[in-house]
Amino acid sequence: MALRVLIVDDDPGFRRIARGVLEAGEIDVVGEAGTGADAVAIARSLRPDGVLLDVQLPDTDGFTVARALSGLGIPAVLCSVRDYPDGAAVLPKERLSADELRRFFGGKSR
Repeated sequence: MALRVLIVDDDPGFRRIARGVLEAGEIDVVGEAGTGADAVAIARSLRPDGVLLDVQLPDTDGFTVARALSGLGIPAVLCSVRDYPDGAAVLPKERLSADELRRFFGGKSR
């Protein structure tokens, strides 16, 4: 069973690139969102295995959205171009790959 992921980023260009990278790695991208509010609503509806979530969104921050998703039982991997202190579970956007997401979301097979 393929890993089902929702991509949340306010940059449509990054969403397009992320979709291509993940689908090439046989991850099923089930949807996209550009705001935190949309992310929670879409995740509630689609019930993905996980969410690739930008740290900075136009209406809120990814940490707040991640907490809301956690309340729904949906894990999120925060993703950013910025560096964060050690211990913060933030995936640098330049390291995005299907294998990295599988590692975060429990290694569902291809």
